[in-house]
Amino acid sequence: MRNFLILFLLCNSTTVVAQNISTVFEQSGGKETPDYATIISWWKKLDLASDKVKLFTMGPTDAGYPLHLALVSTDKDFNIASLHKKQKSILLINNGIHPGEPDGIDASMLLARDIATGKMALPENIVLAIIPVYNIGGCLNRSANYRVNQNGPEEFGFRGNSQNLDLNRDFIKNDSKEARSFARIFHFLDPDILIDNHVSDGADYQHVISLLSSQHNKLGGPLGAYLNNTLEPAIYSLMKEKGYDLVPYVNAFEDTPESGWPEFFDSPRFSSGYAALWGTLAFMPETHMLKPFAQRVRATYALMECFIRFTHENAATIRTIRNQTKSLAKSQNEFPISWEPDRDKYKEIDFRGFAVEHKPSNISGQPRLYYDRSRPFEKNVKFYNEYKPGIIISKPVAYIIPQGWWKVIEILKANQVNMIPFLKDTMVEVEIYHVEDYKSLPRAYEGHHINSAVKTSIEIRKMSFRKGDYSIPMNQAANRYLMEVLEPQGGDSFFAWNFFDAILGQKEGYSDYVFEETAEEYLKNHPELQAKLAKLKAADSAFAKNGRAQLNFIFKNSPYYEPDHLRYPVYRVTH
Repeated sequence: MRNFLILFLLCNSTTVVAQNISTVFEQSGGKETPDYATIISWWKKLDLASDKVKLFTMGPTDAGYPLHLALVSTDKDFNIASLHKKQKSILLINNGIHPGEPDGIDASMLLARDIATGKMALPENIVLAIIPVYNIGGCLNRSANYRVNQNGPEEFGFRGNSQNLDLNRDFIKNDSKEARSFARIFHFLDPDILIDNHVSDGADYQHVISLLSSQHNKLGGPLGAYLNNTLEPAIYSLMKEKGYDLVPYVNAFEDTPESGWPEFFDSPRFSSGYAALWGTLAFMPETHMLKPFAQRVRATYALMECFIRFTHENAATIRTIRNQTKSLAKSQNEFPISWEPDRDKYKEIDFRGFAVEHKPSNISGQPRLYYDRSRPFEKNVKFYNEYKPGIIISKPVAYIIPQGWWKVIEILKANQVNMIPFLKDTMVEVEIYHVEDYKSLPRAYEGHHINSAVKTSIEIRKMSFRKGDYSIPMNQAANRYLMEVLEPQGGDSFFAWNFFDAILGQKEGYSDYVFEETAEEYLKNHPELQAKLAKLKAADSAFAKNGRAQLNFIFKNSPYYEPDHLRYPVYRVTH
């Protein structure tokens, strides 16, 4: 009897200890969120107290602190290879990408603690992978004055990280150590579902929480159809059972929402757009900034419960469709790299808002917008959630990137792209893009200036590549990612993010008075170029009067002109 009692006490000791681990959120009556040190200390205590929770150190951040990952597993298995072999469904939950929006930080602590104590049952086929706080630098930069419109908590972190980067714009360009660590975590886990918890800005309305999903057309194929037709409706229904009227993310910043709004287009720079490139179903819950902090945390908790339940009940289907998606990515021959909203298609959704009025501002005397909360309404509004492909590019057999572009190569390696180095100097026939035109933002955006409206021409010829340059075969699960980042016309391509801007500047020039004689001699020996020059002069009077322009025309059509100027340095092998 005595031995049985000892065994009983040992088996239940971790549960008793875990029950005693309360959170700052609970201790403050739902008014406060913990600081960074308290968050990590709390997770370490839960790790020690429960054999269902394991905290890992996963990589560096710009703040100098390591990025942590907590695994919550009912069968106490924390080996990812083993979990994949057992066909466990993995939900990756990211918190604090904007630490001024801490709802997910607190909701995840409550969720993990409740699972550890048995208050909530985590199904055997589900594993939670929780990043306690992603933007550590922003979490350390604490104030009661940030996010002036938000209703609590009393003090919280800042949007920018230690480089003052918005990390939810960094999943492609990888300027932060956080983004590179996240890529390794993401591919290590290969999550079925990504939940990236946020708090919204924008309009006022009655809904406590909204949901931004991967855009289903862009996600594409059977996975996009499953998201749009099955998963999303089920989550909305499950939240309704819990007393929450979930609504799509209210993407209405220029107009008031009662007129309807377009679905937010989550390009790959965002977490959900990035995850979609790899066949992961991704979501950004957005609690409403004007609702009390405690209410927002509880809504975030409820939504994560709904995702756990749905994934548990549909795990086999999700696994099958994700495998189909990965297989299709390997065999697909054409990929859209831009999208356009289809304003002819929409669905009607139930929206609960407040009457919109205008009144004179007490500051300026000019009309100002306000929402009259004494006049709530419920109506159907148009939700434009259909997009159609814009630019469609045929997949090459392979890309080739010279080793000198190591910044891009490092990002590709972080994303586990299969790249094969040339073992010796090699001649290969390739398609070469030449940049004919582009536009750049006049002001910096997240440490870059976006290049857009890119126009290219194509040249086909043999080029010599050196030992150590990389060939990237296009028969891999990374195909879609590679098309998005390596095709220069892509909105979030590496060219768009300025990784190849060095080719836009001409390095070699000439002195007019010296090159005049060289150009004259070159024209004599190349009558076909002399004919082109004469034709241009006849057609363009301004050009005919501009000696410098004519000399430059000869230079650019001669072997003296540097071949790397405006030549895009990622080459396509097409056969």
